[in-house]
Amino acid sequence: MIQTRYGDGTRVELSESELRRDLTEGTEDAAECGEIPVLSQEELNHLFDIFSSPHRFVSVESGKEVVLSYDGTPIKMRRAQVNVDRVQCLQIYEKLLGADTLEMGHVDYSFKPIKPIVTYEQPLLEQALSVTTAAIFYGAMPNLGIYTQPDGPFPNPSELLPRGKIEEAMASYEAAVGAAVNDIVYVSSAMYESGADAIILDTVGAAGDADVLAGLIATRKLTEKYPGICVEFGMAGEFILGMHSELTFEGVRLAGLYPHDQVKVAQKAGVRIFGPVCNTNTNKSTPWNVARAVTFMKACCEVAEIPVHVNMGMGVGAMTVHDHPPLDAASRASKAMVEICRLDGL
Repeated sequence: MIQTRYGDGTRVELSESELRRDLTEGTEDAAECGEIPVLSQEELNHLFDIFSSPHRFVSVESGKEVVLSYDGTPIKMRRAQVNVDRVQCLQIYEKLLGADTLEMGHVDYSFKPIKPIVTYEQPLLEQALSVTTAAIFYGAMPNLGIYTQPDGPFPNPSELLPRGKIEEAMASYEAAVGAAVNDIVYVSSAMYESGADAIILDTVGAAGDADVLAGLIATRKLTEKYPGICVEFGMAGEFILGMHSELTFEGVRLAGLYPHDQVKVAQKAGVRIFGPVCNTNTNKSTPWNVARAVTFMKACCEVAEIPVHVNMGMGVGAMTVHDHPPLDAASRASKAMVEICRLDGL
């Protein structure tokens, strides 16, 4: 019997035939949803070998490692109740954990609330730059949800839609896009001019297609303003929710796009690193989730013209739904991603 887990982290034992069944069903599910090819038999056999390994932790061969980038780094330290400030957090990631890149962000991880306090963020970033060597990204979420009432100035589409006020809801989304773009560009410009090596737009699409559009327009404005700027896009879900449903970028309708199509519009906007997502199904096994995620990410990597850093952790990228996914599941999912998708980072 083969030891593995469900997507919620619960341990489960699978026979060899059950493992092969889950791997096959996982890739078939992704292929059907995304209208992309299933994994080859050779790739499924490779996944079988990864999961049938008796070792608790598995890894890639020496020399085949990939670059790691992060989001919400200081926030994760707080979740683990590590009582250090943000500069010390970045030092821990670099000097103790060997991080390839570092990411600084405010505990309220959205551009809108950061805008009024950005002048306090700038000197803190400069302090971090003076005591670290690795590249420091500055990150936050577009988070269009906080632009609607009662937190923001615009009517709440979630209240308008049930009342049948479709046009009013769509207009509210469109107004929020403009406000979010201004905030993203303002904060990103300030932090980039203070020395940030890159900007991360994280959890893009959490509020649907309007959220994605705000990120794309802001990225285009930033790359026009600073031709050398690096913007990393970390998506919120495996497909873009059509909350507005009719928004387009460069003539492409955003609602419903899967990773292999998302990366194409991201490239057009000027995104330099793309972080696609595949959501974890807690009722399915880790092998099922890995086969499904790898199918999506392989299709994304095949069409990408920019580096792809797959989002993995806390319920995405086939990771179990935990703040700190167990090593047996995390290492197998990571190894599968690197060896089959030929991606650039995680």
